[in-house]
Formats: sequence, C-alpha cells, structure tokens
Amino acid sequence: MNKTIIYIDGNNLYRSAKELGFEIDYKKFRGWLRQKYNPEFVYLFIGLVPGRAKFYEYLQKCGYILVFKQTVSIGEKIKGNCDAELVLKAVSDFYTKSFNSCILITGDGDFGCLVEFLQENKSIRNIIAPDINKCSFLLRNKNIEITFLNDLYHKFSNKA
Repeated sequence: MNKTIIYIDGNNLYRSAKELGFEIDYKKFRGWLRQKYNPEFVYLFIGLVPGRAKFYEYLQKCGYILVFKQTVSIGEKIKGNCDAELVLKAVSDFYTKSFNSCILITGDGDFGCLVEFLQENKSIRNIIAPDINKCSFLLRNKNIEITFLNDLYHKFSNKA
C-alpha cells in the first residue's frame, strides 16, 4: 500500500500566498491536497500564537495535524520558525516507516538537505512551492518535480 504524508511549512505557505494577494481557504486547500495526492496525513508546522485557539481548532477540523513551535515576540514581529521540527518529524517518520513517499510544501532552501536525504532514500514524491518567484535555488537544483502554486491559488483561496 502506498502511504503518502505531506509536510507543510506553514509560515512559508501563508506568507507566500499573502504576498501574492491571496488568503488561503484551508478547508479547500486540504480538499485539493486530498483529491490530488490522497495523503494519509497532512502535517502543518506553525508557530503557537496565544489567542489563536479557535483558528487552530478550525485547522484540525479541516484535517490537518498541527505541529507547533513556541513563538517569541520581538517588537511587532512574532518569531516561530518550525524548520527543525519539520525536518525532525520527516526523518523520524522515514525511520519508523510511517510513509512510502512524502511531499514537502515549502519554497525554503533550508530544506535542501532534507530533500537530498529523502531522494537518496527514494521516499520523496515532489515539492509544492508556494511561489515560483521565491522558491530557493537550493530546492530547484535538486532534480525533483516542483509544483508551483502561483496558478493554482484560485482553486483554494480568496483574493485578499
């Protein structure tokens, strides 16, 4: 049986869509992922922001498994980078044989080493990058299929 897991860099997805003028409808996005890739699980890595409990409940009802990172406020900015958590979860899932293939949703070049690891172990299906113009060369140079969301946002987003 082919088990696929999707790992989403939530901050990268959210910021890219916002910069392109879209607000993601997470329920529609989860439906699109289900139809296109039929994943066993979809993990969404996001910063834990106080006062956002209702939003997190909504995401869980949509079918996401949330993985939080504690955030810190620096002036007006909230910082909660989840890269290490995503890498650790994907590698851990690989070693526990939780999937046959996985998909990464990110355009962040920091995940280049994870992509290489998964490629060497023949367990990454493709990358979904939120913005063709912001997808790092460190992912583009990996000889892997990359689906760019730029022309697909209309399927699961509202114009901001």
